[in-house]
Amino acid sequence: MPLYLTETDVARLVTMADAMTAVEDCFRHLGAGAATNQPRRRARVPGGLLHVMFAADPQEGVMGVKSYTSFKGGARFHIMLYSATDGALLAILEGDRIGQLRTGAASGVATRCLARQDASVAAVFGTGYQARTQVEALAHARSLSEVRVYGRDPARRKQFCDELCARLGLWVFPADSPEQALEGAEIVATATTSSTPVFDGARLAPGTHVNAAGSNSLLRREIDDLTVTRAALVAVDDLAAVDLEGGDLIGPLQKGRLYPEALVPLGRIVAGNHPGRQGSEEITLFKSHGIAAEDIVLAHRAYLKAVEQGVGENLGAANSTP
Repeated sequence: MPLYLTETDVARLVTMADAMTAVEDCFRHLGAGAATNQPRRRARVPGGLLHVMFAADPQEGVMGVKSYTSFKGGARFHIMLYSATDGALLAILEGDRIGQLRTGAASGVATRCLARQDASVAAVFGTGYQARTQVEALAHARSLSEVRVYGRDPARRKQFCDELCARLGLWVFPADSPEQALEGAEIVATATTSSTPVFDGARLAPGTHVNAAGSNSLLRREIDDLTVTRAALVAVDDLAAVDLEGGDLIGPLQKGRLYPEALVPLGRIVAGNHPGRQGSEEITLFKSHGIAAEDIVLAHRAYLKAVEQGVGENLGAANSTP
């Protein structure tokens, strides 16, 4: 009997630690060729968009579809989770919180793999929900001494930092400019809706690791060409997504400053099939588009906890043979 899990249910059931474990497993399965992912597709209607993406992970025993709509009034997210053994519908989950957690966790996993072991100072661009989980995941990946946050609205910047200081017990402070945020930063994360680069790549210190997580459109970019071309290693969550929504990479690719063959799936690094950072002075980059495989694996962990704890609404018989 399938379950329906609300955003409140999901928030009660899964933590960032859960998300980091699930997403790392997801990338390991992808890197070993044991899971499949299909990138996002979009259908436009007057006033909005329908977005659909799906994946299968037999090692997890699940497959599923994430769909969401984005209109002027906001976005609505849902995940359909199926058994990979018999195709039974296991659960329908509201998917906004899962999306926030898995996006942060992907940056956290990339940071574990690619940032210097002694990296302790982070700069985060953005002050929305996705930026919150970026900070939280970075704090799981490395022992942070401070986090500098830059966003365009000073009041929102301060509120964001005050909230995370209290919740995470970290020194999180608002930076007055992108330059102040980057000064001495060893890990950088972007989680904005910007259509133009949010910092100057020339200001990245040698040895910095960058997570670019905000853009999943060819029309938007958070990092400039120099950030990309300075990177000794450019990892991506999914190669197939680059041509469809890799606005951060498409410029250097079209100009011949970055070759498609140089892009490395993060899963290959997690699975041990490709080396990560090769030196302390290298700049490394992870371009995160946000993929269904992450959503499906984390949704499955939420479902298993819900069954164990008796959380969620039973939807009745929904698995009849057609």
